[in-house]
Amino acid sequence: MELFDAEKICRRNFLKICLFGGAAMALPVDALAKAVKKKTSREKILTLYNPNTGEYLKDIAFWKNGSYLTPEIKEINRFCRDFRNDEVTSIDKKLLDMLYDIHQKFPSKNSKIILVSAYRSPETNTFLRKTGHRVAKRSYHMEGKAFDVRIEGVSLANLRKVALRYGRGGVGYYPRSGFVHIDTGPVRSW
Repeated sequence: MELFDAEKICRRNFLKICLFGGAAMALPVDALAKAVKKKTSREKILTLYNPNTGEYLKDIAFWKNGSYLTPEIKEINRFCRDFRNDEVTSIDKKLLDMLYDIHQKFPSKNSKIILVSAYRSPETNTFLRKTGHRVAKRSYHMEGKAFDVRIEGVSLANLRKVALRYGRGGVGYYPRSGFVHIDTGPVRSW
C-alpha cells in the first residue's frame, strides 16, 4: 500500500507541474506572438543621400510586414553602386537592418543618412590602395557589407557610440574624414 501511495503522490505532483508549467509557458508565448506580430507589421524606411553622385533616395521602404521588398532592395543596390565604374552588387540586408536600427536611436528619424562610401569594386579598391588611400586590402565594401556614413544633425562621436552598442559588426571612427564605418563582419572597433 505504501508503494501505491508514493506513486500516486508522484503522479499527482507530476500532473501539477505539467499543468502549471504549461499554463506559465502559454502566457509568454501568447504575449511574444503579439509582440512579434506588432513588430513585423511596420516598415523599415531609409532616406539616403550620396554626396559622390548627388543622388537622393527619400523615404525608401525596404522591408514591410516581415519581408524585404525586392524592387526597393534593387533600387538601394543601384544607389549604393561603385560610382567610379557604375558596378552594382547586392548590399547585405543585415547591413541595411543595422543602418536602420542605428538611425532609429536618434531623435530625428527623418534626417537623411549621408552615404560617403558603399560598394567598391575590387578594381576601385586596388586603385584606391595604389593612390595612397588607406583602405583595407580585403575590404567589406567589396562584398556589399560595409558603409561609411554620417547622419544629418548627429555628431560622429554619438553615431559611433550608438553603432558600438549594437555589437553586430565592425565600427570604425574617422572624425577627420567625416564618417563612421559600419560593416557586418566580425564584431570589432577601431
